[in-house]
Amino acid sequence: MTLLLTLDDGSIQRKLAEAVDLARAAVLEDAGAEQVGAHVGVDREDAVSASHLFEATVTGYRGWRWSVTVALAGEDEPVTVSEVVLIPGPDARVAPAWVPWDRRVQAGDLGVGDIFPVEKDDPRLAPAYLESDDPAVEAVAKDAGLGRVHVLSRHGRLDAAARWHGGEFGPRSDMARSAPDVCGSCGFFVSLAGSLSAAFGACTNDISPADGHVVDVEYGCGAHSEIEVEVTSSVPVAELVYDDSLMDFEPAPETPAEPEPAAAEAPAVEAAEAVEAKDEAAEPKAEAAETAEVVEPETAEPAEATVVDESEAPVAEVPETAEVQPEVEPEAAEQATAEPETKPETAVEAQAEAESASEH
Repeated sequence: MTLLLTLDDGSIQRKLAEAVDLARAAVLEDAGAEQVGAHVGVDREDAVSASHLFEATVTGYRGWRWSVTVALAGEDEPVTVSEVVLIPGPDARVAPAWVPWDRRVQAGDLGVGDIFPVEKDDPRLAPAYLESDDPAVEAVAKDAGLGRVHVLSRHGRLDAAARWHGGEFGPRSDMARSAPDVCGSCGFFVSLAGSLSAAFGACTNDISPADGHVVDVEYGCGAHSEIEVEVTSSVPVAELVYDDSLMDFEPAPETPAEPEPAAAEAPAVEAAEAVEAKDEAAEPKAEAAETAEVVEPETAEPAEATVVDESEAPVAEVPETAEVQPEVEPEAAEQATAEPETKPETAVEAQAEAESASEH
């Protein structure tokens, strides 16, 4: 195919873009009016050709478009139709890209009885020691790790390491991020042999979700062998506990009595002096009563007692400005109000007392 190179000033592309009616007539002739929709755009193909796009209303082809390619051989030549095809649009449902059958098998697809051959030049494998005709070599080949036709190549080891490191049992999994420690320090971790032993091993703990799987040394779970859980009571207990049976009790110190103010001492002294004066006045009366002659009741004439009318007796007025005497201590009050223990034994003494009462 020879490409036509021209010095176009835009007139050719303009004529191709204006050929909408020619493109519609071509698609109607090919598909019919019931399968052609509105014009949706123009795509430039090259300097002398362009494709007009129409909506396709074909059953089962939602989102597809009719593409009509038109071309122009020269400025003085007419526009012609090159082809009419049905192509998928941006929203069309299309089949997935074709993948060879030997690459369609994914991890977990191989079942019981399935056979999956390896490619002849698989980059993950490298040639190893071949079988020998010498019986002595064959006897020790298995023990020395020989006797296999292929072994892992460097590409195969790196591919497996990257897959395991980023997988479910790698350090980036949710289980590993929440684990208290890593598998590299766990007693249930068994290292792999060979060049992968530094980064991977197998888990042998039946409680762990990784039991029987290859795990990264930085993977971890809650079943680590060195985890210790401190068992405590669910009931909160105070950190400081007192045993009352072992405590010593001491009496509280006595509070010293506060001294009474000087103003309260003066009335107490005056009351004491008044009591002493009264006692001294009562002593002569007692002595007189003891020395008085005793008169027999039969011969003694009864003395007439002077009757005092209480209504005529003058009443002592208490001045309004009288000061209230301060309270006297109980002991002093008892002594002040106590009467002499001596009682009149004769009628003479009774008459003397009655006369003294009338004079007052």
